[in-house]
Amino acid sequence: MAFAHGVAGGDQLFIEQSTGSQLGPFAYLGAKHMVTGYDHLLFLVGVIFFLFRMRDVATYVSLFALGHSATLLYGVLSGTDVNPFLVDAVIGLSVAYKGFDNLGLLKRWLGFQPNTKAAVLLFGLVHGFGLATKLQDFKLDPEGLIGNILAFNVGVEIGQFLALGMILIAMGFWRRTASFTRHARLANIALVIAGFALAAYQVHGFSHG
Repeated sequence: MAFAHGVAGGDQLFIEQSTGSQLGPFAYLGAKHMVTGYDHLLFLVGVIFFLFRMRDVATYVSLFALGHSATLLYGVLSGTDVNPFLVDAVIGLSVAYKGFDNLGLLKRWLGFQPNTKAAVLLFGLVHGFGLATKLQDFKLDPEGLIGNILAFNVGVEIGQFLALGMILIAMGFWRRTASFTRHARLANIALVIAGFALAAYQVHGFSHG
């Protein structure tokens, strides 16, 4: 099964066997899922790659969080069925998109610069459906469901904050070196390649699933 970041077996068992309100465990699962979700993390790297002011970082990350929180909650609570392979393929393409954007290729090809904030919000909505599909495969106890999903979402935000902190620290050290200017282009080419590889992986899973 071609999942970019599935739910571990022990966590699956806990989710399906839990009854009633389990706010703490669901928050932990959300945080763990985000920290290990390398497709989400690659997209975040692309988003903040050339953001040097914390206010700009906060703006873009907040738009991303708003998007994926909305569709995570909507997808699970409404029962909206979205194919996980296709959603994760689009998530892979979102990584490639940010790589192309950082390389300045979108502006060159299109003749104008796409609205970056709108793109981050839009892809955030897609990433939220990707999170939702991971929970939709399980039989969730309807008692306490809303609270548990809200806790899971809070955990996702905590995980995102922790991962973002580590990314910013690493980027901060790298930006102080001469290699950042020399290797920034190569790093974003690597993002493009990784994004297309993730998308191809998911399309393969969809065609053979």
